[in-house]
Amino acid sequence: MLIIGAVLAFLAVALGAFGAHALKGKFAEARYEKTWETGTQYHMYHALAILLVGVLLNDSLLGDREQLMWAGYCFIAGIVFFSGSLYVLSVTGIKKLGAITPIGGVFFLAGWVLVALAAMS
Repeated sequence: MLIIGAVLAFLAVALGAFGAHALKGKFAEARYEKTWETGTQYHMYHALAILLVGVLLNDSLLGDREQLMWAGYCFIAGIVFFSGSLYVLSVTGIKKLGAITPIGGVFFLAGWVLVALAAMS
């Protein structure tokens, strides 16, 4: 999880810079620049959450490691579905992708619930 979190954090920074510089003026619509920024913000937040999961997995005081692993998997899926759909929507303008975004949000929420449950066990 530590390696995956670090790679995903790197990608969040790279995609944020790419959107701010290389895609400037090239979004499907001007308003999609903000959509791209939202994707990179949530991408980074949850890359950091994956790093947290990695640290917690190395903490022998925590009870349910399986819940933490599933939390990490949920955060990864959330980044793919939430941020990924926003990235593609931003450059293509395919509005139907907006229906995928909430799936990623549910994965993010599930991940946080699993972190809390692991902390309580």
